[in-house]
Amino acid sequence: MATIIGFLSGIIGGMGIGGGIILIPMLTILLDVKQKIAQSTNLICYLPLALACLPIHIKHKNIDLSVTKKVVPFGIIGALLGSYLAVHLSPAMLRKLFAVLLLVMGLKEIFDLRWSGGQH
Repeated sequence: MATIIGFLSGIIGGMGIGGGIILIPMLTILLDVKQKIAQSTNLICYLPLALACLPIHIKHKNIDLSVTKKVVPFGIIGALLGSYLAVHLSPAMLRKLFAVLLLVMGLKEIFDLRWSGGQH
């Protein structure tokens, strides 16, 4: 089961959607992995998957370096803060925050697609 979960999260991650959207819920629901462990496992899985996909996205010119240069420094600061919070929040709170994030993102996509005729 873990290999299938890894494969599916790799496909989603390779598309740039975020493999954690698949990996974290599947680890917690299907493999009974604790929330904090699943989220930390996602971090470990992310780096090699991102590095594997990077050459393909560079080749197809799918990376805007001007945006990347602005996002990365603040992303690092946010990641440090998020790691601190993840260690100090209860697993139940982490699960709820993750569920709210997925719900908000899902609703945004549903309504954006419907209102824009499916074009992004």
